[in-house]
Amino acid sequence: MRSNLFAPENQEQESAQPGLRLQNSKMLKIELDGEAMARQGSMVAYQGDVRFEAKGSGGIGNFLKQKLTGEGVPLMKVSGRGDVFLANAASDVHLIDLEGPNDALTINGKNVLAFDPTLSYDIQMVSGAGSMGGAGLFNCVFRGQGRLAITCKGTPVVLNVDAPTYADPQAAIAWSAGLQVGVHRAEQFGLRTLMGRTTGEAYTMAFGGRGFVIVQPCEEVPLDLVAGQGSGQEAGVGGALGGLFR
Repeated sequence: MRSNLFAPENQEQESAQPGLRLQNSKMLKIELDGEAMARQGSMVAYQGDVRFEAKGSGGIGNFLKQKLTGEGVPLMKVSGRGDVFLANAASDVHLIDLEGPNDALTINGKNVLAFDPTLSYDIQMVSGAGSMGGAGLFNCVFRGQGRLAITCKGTPVVLNVDAPTYADPQAAIAWSAGLQVGVHRAEQFGLRTLMGRTTGEAYTMAFGGRGFVIVQPCEEVPLDLVAGQGSGQEAGVGGALGGLFR
């Protein structure tokens, strides 16, 4: 049988070390010898003696936060010995290594694909985000030593924050946990706004300090717009919860 499907670049990528690695630009391979954490529903194939166990959002505290905020990562524990292949809607996959207890990364929960169980995980609210709606209000903070796989729609840009930096909350997928993050009103409020004439860029996320911001070339559609459930009441709830998750 002949086909370019059988080209070497499409064959399973082998490694002598267990753990998370790229099978290709859109698929993660976990060479499993123990445990790993992954997004629920992301498994596309596996080989060997592998077990899957739903874990909610990473502990009862994060489970409750996820239910209240709509953010977080619906997790499953993957355990055993074998090869597990993960993907998420053909998005690009990138690997990030956190290298110690003081190393931390903030990321939108929808962009988390898998991570080593040695990493700790929490949900925090962006300061001042109660005034805006959509993606980017509540985000996940990973700390410790281990590898994290994230997804990105398209080729991202990594911005060095050495001056005031602003990004659409639906396009900023990750940033240094040490940055000062807030909400900036990008559009001036006036008569035209009252008449419904807007730029579509009412709010941005504002980053200060020193670090980096990863921005994808795609704006995620807020979940409340997809489901048709967005309301002023939900925005008020988000503001009230802000003090709980800092």
